[in-house]
Amino acid sequence: MKRVLNRLDSVHQKLSTTVAAIDPNLFPKRPAEDEWSVAEVIQHLCLVEARTLRGLELALHAPAARVSPLKKLIPPIVSVRFPRVKAPKAVEPLNSLPKEESLSSYNDVRAQLKQFCTKHGRKQLNQASLRHPFFGDIDGVTAVSMLAFHELRHYKQIRGILKKLGQPL
Repeated sequence: MKRVLNRLDSVHQKLSTTVAAIDPNLFPKRPAEDEWSVAEVIQHLCLVEARTLRGLELALHAPAARVSPLKKLIPPIVSVRFPRVKAPKAVEPLNSLPKEESLSSYNDVRAQLKQFCTKHGRKQLNQASLRHPFFGDIDGVTAVSMLAFHELRHYKQIRGILKKLGQPL
């Protein structure tokens, strides 16, 4: 579990450092009408992590489940930005917050997730099962690992947004 949490921290640190340097007026700006702003990406990440945490909490109270070991191969695939995938309605950003508030909310959800993972450990999370909207049933460790790769995917997206907005990286 430690390796999974270290990956979460590593990706989160890169993303947080990049976003912290963005001008607050640029934060909500979309590079095009049909593309998300950095604010919307951060809100999406926050919604996904909060939803995953709620799913894990519920899964631990359900009977232990067995998920195909092949599902453990999925997380790295999530970081690839091709093909473009439309977010499920439940995690689409709606009304993004100002930069500092948005980052604070995201950091709070991440801290809660890490605390939950540390408290329950790999063994319990391996027995928990939650339904991913694209990949079906996955175990809790895979879900947490997938979050790091999901964040990496969106870190790349943020860098692309900044490039389109003419911001140096």
